[in-house]
Amino acid sequence: MANRFVTLKDILAARERLQGISRRTTLEPAEFFSQMTGSTVFLKLENLQKTGSFKLRGAYNKIASLGKDAGKGVVAASAGNHAQGVALASSQASIPATIVMPEGAPITKVERTRSYGANVVLAGQGYDDAFRRAREIQRETGAVFVHAFDDPLVIAGQGTIGLELLEDLPEVEAVLVPIGGGGLISGIACAIKEQRPQVQMIGVEASGAPCMLEACRIGKAHELASAQTIADGIAVRRVGDLTFEMVQHYVDQIVTVDDEEIAWAILMLLESAKLVVEGAGAVGIAALLHKKCDLYGKKVAVILSGGNIDVNVISIIIERGLVKAGRYLRLRTIVTDKPGSLQKLLSALATGGANVISITHDRIKPNVPLKQAEVEISLETRNAGHVEEIVRSLEQMGYVLGILK
Repeated sequence: MANRFVTLKDILAARERLQGISRRTTLEPAEFFSQMTGSTVFLKLENLQKTGSFKLRGAYNKIASLGKDAGKGVVAASAGNHAQGVALASSQASIPATIVMPEGAPITKVERTRSYGANVVLAGQGYDDAFRRAREIQRETGAVFVHAFDDPLVIAGQGTIGLELLEDLPEVEAVLVPIGGGGLISGIACAIKEQRPQVQMIGVEASGAPCMLEACRIGKAHELASAQTIADGIAVRRVGDLTFEMVQHYVDQIVTVDDEEIAWAILMLLESAKLVVEGAGAVGIAALLHKKCDLYGKKVAVILSGGNIDVNVISIIIERGLVKAGRYLRLRTIVTDKPGSLQKLLSALATGGANVISITHDRIKPNVPLKQAEVEISLETRNAGHVEEIVRSLEQMGYVLGILK
């Protein structure tokens, strides 16, 4: 199947292989997001797939097709989700697996990959560095390389999501799909466009890693100088040759979202839909919320591709999302170091309806004048308008404020 377009027949065959292996994830109506956007929104919950992402589908379809070729095991490169998919698939097939992951890969993804029995090698600063090291190991050992996205069998496995989506929502008008290397959107777009060519397929990339958008702009796969985004699952510098061709053929539009927009989407999914979704999985909702494409009044399916987010990172992302939504404010000011000064400031904040989360009062900093004290306060606020009201009120009282990021 190398170097040829995936077909609907390939995707149907992949579905047969995946029977009893992958979950048929639900397609949930999302009233909150429908009200916010004016679209009728449905969420495809691949964050609840086995291993926490869609990657098991493609990895298993590839490994289950190897037969005698797998005698020396498999090797793969991954930022985390493909790693877990390959590890679980190879363990079920009793095939040894070596997975190369970036040195900065989330600890939870590394440990879960090891828990499935794979040998994990940490190398490089990102997916592309890990990919090069994995290729070296493949040449040294003769193992079969299981590409994260640029492989027809992997793409066909991911395409089974499109089959399920059309069966559950045949009247869908647009589908928003995350793009990293392009394997997910290639499979889904093929499955849907071959049956319903009028459905609008929209890819969403992180603005810090727009490798597919750049490839489409210049007309060929091209390696970016860097890929920096909180959405580590799609932090890819170069798309695949096959996925690039399939995207050109099947995908109608590609848009980008920045890290602040992604953080806010993660927060909204957590708070309003009660869903834990990683950065890569939240880009579709981010694009919808920030109106990156005109989908008003349409029935829209959004692929939540994964939920493997590090618990140490999620607090940072939530804080960034709260700041974006005007729900969290940190400020610094100077007060007179005498009884009642801090009380006066806190009373003003209480009158303004802000809830104090934490406060630091420091009168011995070298840059703080004698008889004065520096106060840093973290506040819970309602929205951006509420933040403006609080800042304006305090400034009118004579406080000189510094807004902390």
